[in-house]
This record gives sequence, structure tokens and C-alpha cells, in this order.
Amino acid sequence: MMWLCFIIMLALPYLLGGINTSIIVTKIHTGKDIRTMGSGNAGLTNTLRTQGKAAAGIVLLGDVAKAVASVLLVRLAFFLLAGINTGDPASGMTWAEYIAGFMCMVGHIFPIYYGFKGGKGVLSAVSAIFVLDWRTGLILMAVFITIVAITRYVSLGSCISSALFCVCTLFLSRFADNDPAWLINFFIAAFMGALVIFMHRGNIHRLLTHTEKKLGEKST
Repeated sequence: MMWLCFIIMLALPYLLGGINTSIIVTKIHTGKDIRTMGSGNAGLTNTLRTQGKAAAGIVLLGDVAKAVASVLLVRLAFFLLAGINTGDPASGMTWAEYIAGFMCMVGHIFPIYYGFKGGKGVLSAVSAIFVLDWRTGLILMAVFITIVAITRYVSLGSCISSALFCVCTLFLSRFADNDPAWLINFFIAAFMGALVIFMHRGNIHRLLTHTEKKLGEKST
């Protein structure tokens, strides 16, 4: 039944990740496509700037829920179908959950339901990270909050935290947990971080040209 587990590992998180709460909420609220509003990104920050706190709160819950569900459902599938606890480092299969988190992020960024144009994957990624390793999640969240508090640039905090994801994974997976899959996890984490940074290439350009909007600034 391992083949079925692998299909679930790839397909289920991608399909869940493609359910974009930002697009849905904005469509219900205004009848418009959020990808034509503000920064054009179908994510939490643009929803906050263009739709307000209530809509952003729904998006927050939706993005967190789909990422957490993606990892946990894949864990459940491996346990029920193959008798493997992918959440236990001793199993050597923790990489399956990292793949699940990655596929959820891919689904969010390139959703099949919305013409493969979604958000930047930050919230989906960090939500999955907390399930994969809460220690890494806390470290990255602390870094993100500190950077945003100092600079008020959400994009800068997202990029730096994403770059540190693979570093945290390397040290905790390899040295703290002695996980046999630490090298695979490291490369998946590095690819996830690189994808988030790539999706912020426009923000990086605006940061360099001092035209990036700070947290709290409105978009029209």
C-alpha cells in the first residue's frame, strides 16, 4: 500500500493547498478578484490591506487549517495504510511529511482551481513547519516578528525566515533528533525557502528601491 501513500502524499496536500481563502473571501466580500487588487497577491497581507482585519482573520484560519491538515492527513495515511509513523524520526520517513508541507505550499502558489495563480506560500509554509517541528516554527516565528517589529516590512521578515528554515532543519533534524532523513529534510526545507524567496522577487526589488509598503499601509 506504499504506492497509495505516496499518491496521497503528493496529491492531497496540493489539492488542499489550492483552496485559496483569500480569493474566496474577497470574491464573497466585494465580488472582485483579489489578484487584481493591491499588490495582486492572493495572500494574507494583501487581504489585510485591501479587505480589512475581519477578512484577513478568515484567511489566516483557512491557510493555517489547510497546511496543518495536509501534514496530519499524510501522517494518518502512512500509519493506517502502511503502519509507519512518519512523525517519529526513528522511522526514517519524516521526509514524507516535509514533502506534504511542500506540496501544500505549491498548491497555494500554483492552484489548479484558479489558473495556477495564487499567493506566495508564506503562511501555508510556516503552518506546516509548526507541525513538522514546533521548535523550528518557534525560532522562525521569533525571527519574523523581530524583523517586522523593527522594520515593519513583512516581506523582509518572510524572506529572512525562509532562508533560515533549512539551517534550523539541519541542526535540529541532524544533531538534536539524529533523524536518518535529515539530509532529505534539509534539501526539501532549502527548496521551500528558496521558492518563498523567489515568489517575493518583486518585493525584494521594491525593498532595494525603497518603494515597498510597510505593515499598516493601505493598498487600493
